[in-house]
Amino acid sequence: MGIAAAESQFHVLAVDDSIIDRKLIETLLKTSSYQVTAVDSGSKALELLGLCEEDYDDDEQSDSNFPSVSPNNHHHHDLEVNLIITDYCMPGMTGYDLLRKIKESKSLRDIPVVIMSSENEPSRINRCLEDGAEEFFLKPVQLSDVNKLRPHLLKGRSKENEPSIITTMTNMEQNQSADKALSIYHDDMEVVHLEF
Repeated sequence: MGIAAAESQFHVLAVDDSIIDRKLIETLLKTSSYQVTAVDSGSKALELLGLCEEDYDDDEQSDSNFPSVSPNNHHHHDLEVNLIITDYCMPGMTGYDLLRKIKESKSLRDIPVVIMSSENEPSRINRCLEDGAEEFFLKPVQLSDVNKLRPHLLKGRSKENEPSIITTMTNMEQNQSADKALSIYHDDMEVVHLEF
């Protein structure tokens, strides 16, 4: 499998209320062979991911537990979302709010989030990075910025695959144990056969 084929399996969720910026990031991501879903608000992004904004409003008051993603709602598409890239300044829910909701979710917190903004405010940038954003890009986003996404996508994918790697290792160990037991059984059968 070539690099382009492998990267086309990465699914990026792009969130921006500006249609021009949304089309630009979508084009850049597709040029880099990523699959892209683009939405115009944080609440639509949460809905796509299976989280409802209302769930958070209820839970923010109790602050004791965060909404979980029901397995039925998690996959509105055949592919999982491997990375979210979102504008910072949006009406309603900002990109920072979206970042926080993703990182507070047990099911989604490992999805890498990248923030974009046309405003170069160091305090805003630092706050986003401290609260879990992988990168902070200044608009207009360039192809060189999109190229920086690959390590985050790979990191996110390796976290996704950890359970299957553990399962595979466990299965291999069980198979080796079964092979060993079978070998001992055959040796015992030969001994029994020789005794007769």
